[in-house]
Amino acid sequence: MPKMRKITLYLFLLLFICGTASAAGNRVDLLEFDDLVINPVSARFFTRAMAKAHEDDVECLIIRLDTPGGLMKSMEFMYKTILESSIPVVVYVAPQGAQATSAGVFVTLSAHIAAMAPATKIGSAHPVAAGGGQMDETMKTKIVEHTVAEVKKIAEKRGRNTEWAESAVRDSVSATWTEALDAGVIDLIADNLDDLLEKIHGMKVITESGEHILNTKDAEINNIQMGLRDRLLSIIADPNVAYILMMLGFYGLFFVIGRAHVRTLVTFLFLVCRLLLV
Repeated sequence: MPKMRKITLYLFLLLFICGTASAAGNRVDLLEFDDLVINPVSARFFTRAMAKAHEDDVECLIIRLDTPGGLMKSMEFMYKTILESSIPVVVYVAPQGAQATSAGVFVTLSAHIAAMAPATKIGSAHPVAAGGGQMDETMKTKIVEHTVAEVKKIAEKRGRNTEWAESAVRDSVSATWTEALDAGVIDLIADNLDDLLEKIHGMKVITESGEHILNTKDAEINNIQMGLRDRLLSIIADPNVAYILMMLGFYGLFFVIGRAHVRTLVTFLFLVCRLLLV
């Protein structure tokens, strides 16, 4: 009898451990990239979330995306990180009314699974100069051709519509959620997060570590939100806001009376730059 009790106890412990491991592996990280410009600050926020997701070996990382676009360098860093990810990344353009325009197109196309909520849009990825300035024709042609090659590379890698992707860059073409699905730009439409988790459950994706079959049914959701400090820095790092601040500083140097005031302004701008580079 004592031997049978030991065997029963070992079996119980084994079942408990397996059950715990299964529950731990059924966690999904949700990165809320809501109404954020893609810039060095938001890219750093994204990097931390990706690193945490890989460390915890979650089932997948879902990026709820709503962005008007952003800087090319930050965009390139984000989509390259997604392409090299060993865990599945799902980009979900949501909530209703959200957009994935300009740089958001590249991030969406790079995902292992791309989804959109109703009443959302994607597209208008033609490159523009920071601050709305003009580029000379030679430089404009070089940048456009480079950007087209990049977006086609991403679309081809994920088996998505390369012709539409090229049109989004060359001609600023946009698509609604239904048009994007019909054109093969995205994989599915989901009404909300629960609907998304249900629809991607059982889907097979290929990551850098191999084949994954998603187990997202009744998954535990870990929300990742940007903190107040990073949100403020992200606003300041917006190219349009940064341009205005630069112009204010420039004119301030000429019109602010007194050296003390000039030193104060320069010190303030210096501190802002330091915060952005931290």
